Amino acid sequence: MGHGTRSTGPTRTLMPRTPKTQEALDARDALASALSRAGIQLPAMDVRTPWADDGEVRYALVHLGVCSAPVALMLADVILRGIAA
Repeated sequence: MGHGTRSTGPTRTLMPRTPKTQEALDARDALASALSRAGIQLPAMDVRTPWADDGEVRYALVHLGVCSAPVALMLADVILRGIAA
């Protein structure tokens, strides 16, 4: 697993709190909440921070991990229903 925290389980503190990492953590939590409301749970969602040569965190990524085919189909269905609304 990369540097970061997961939406479930114990919080890891390997990632420095910067505005960029906080933005990614907030986005991960908002997405996890929205997916949960739609009845979808991804097995792993975390935030990863690529490190620059100088050790600074320039951006952070919300890593969605992998999911099963049924979960992918559920995601597609929720997205398409949202587009049609």
